[in-house]
Amino acid sequence: MRRKVVITIMVVIGLAVISCFGVWSFWYKGNKAPTFRTAPVKRGDLVATISATGTVEPEEVVDVGAQVAGLISTFGKDKHGKFIDFGSVVDAGTVLAKIEDSLYVAAVDTAKAQYQQAEANKISADANVLQMKAKLLQARQDWDRAQKLGPSDALAQSVYDQYKANYEVAKANLAAAEAAVEQTKAAVAQAKASLTSARINLSYCTIKSPVKGVIVDRRVNIGQTVVSSLSAPSLFLIAKDLKRIQVWVSVNEADIGNISKDQPVTFTVDALPSQVFQGQVGKIRLNATMTQNVVTYTVEVNTNNDDGKLLPYLTANAQFVIGRRQGVLLVPNAALRWSPRPKQVVPESRQMQHARAGSSSRDSSGGSDTVAAPQGRGTLWVEQEKFVRPARVKTGLTDGTLTQVEGDDLTEGLRVVIGEATKETSDSPSAERSPFTPQVGRGQRPGQPGSGGPGGER
Repeated sequence: MRRKVVITIMVVIGLAVISCFGVWSFWYKGNKAPTFRTAPVKRGDLVATISATGTVEPEEVVDVGAQVAGLISTFGKDKHGKFIDFGSVVDAGTVLAKIEDSLYVAAVDTAKAQYQQAEANKISADANVLQMKAKLLQARQDWDRAQKLGPSDALAQSVYDQYKANYEVAKANLAAAEAAVEQTKAAVAQAKASLTSARINLSYCTIKSPVKGVIVDRRVNIGQTVVSSLSAPSLFLIAKDLKRIQVWVSVNEADIGNISKDQPVTFTVDALPSQVFQGQVGKIRLNATMTQNVVTYTVEVNTNNDDGKLLPYLTANAQFVIGRRQGVLLVPNAALRWSPRPKQVVPESRQMQHARAGSSSRDSSGGSDTVAAPQGRGTLWVEQEKFVRPARVKTGLTDGTLTQVEGDDLTEGLRVVIGEATKETSDSPSAERSPFTPQVGRGQRPGQPGSGGPGGER
């Protein structure tokens, strides 16, 4: 009996504890009133940019190839007396490499012999012309005497005809000899051209630098055979002047309208992440490329490289400056995106809020019946006791994190709502994080356009 009483008392106590916990939980949850996360309106400078990536390229590159086939026998030496290699500094005319030239020397010797034979044939033909002229002179004199005598008792008709025939044959032989001279002249010219061609091919066995510059790439080794058939094989890549560097940047078609000649550009390279380089737009190439239905244009950015820090083919992260503002009021973009629920607005502003509800949209905080501001305009919300009141503003430039704003109700230091949090969230240290410290998301750089900023001029 006593045991049953103890069990009953324990059950009653347990039920009482559960009831108290339920009442406390209900009361606690019901009193977790939402709080607003705010950020101050600050005055500062703003730079609006377009982000894109590109590659550092020498301004002018010469591709040196081989015009004859053969075996690379040796490399030349640079201005410091070292064999040509990557990074060698060369002058115009510096020997870069030599191709084994035995076959080409033999071809020159053959062409030279043929030229000498053609010259000898021409001399022989000239002598033959002189001989034919002498025979023609004799035949003409005989024919002249025969004509004075004429066919008579002193000169038989057959002899008369023979003198005439000898004269005609002599004229024909002279013409043939003179034609042979012209033929030998052509043969001499042909042999001379063949000799010149053979000598040029022999000279091609010595690869020389056409310009002054730096060897960016050496693509052959000693002992390697180069074959020149339909196209000349590339042996060396020479940058004319590495102090003048370009960055070839791929810009999306949506942003290309904001790019113009001489526009200032800043960029960084992964090799020197802490250094910002300056440049300006030199040219927008019109040969756009399409990759997976994305159209991009190549923009050439000119920059100075006197210190030689920029190396060819580094990846560059470029920022095209499309606008600057100094000493303007700035708010986080989150303040322009956030909109309250109707019950959170001060009573005197609710009627105006509902009047615009036709173009409302639901924001990320889960609220409904919010009003989308027209482009170039926006609404900031200022905390007023348990409610918020609207502050109409005009929006300007944005860098993807902060936006320039103007408005009669705005003052520096005014705190505007950027979000909503429960009491536990507001008490946590993370809730105190300043929205003016850009938070970099996946695939997003600080200040990159297209990060969800408000509308307005860029």
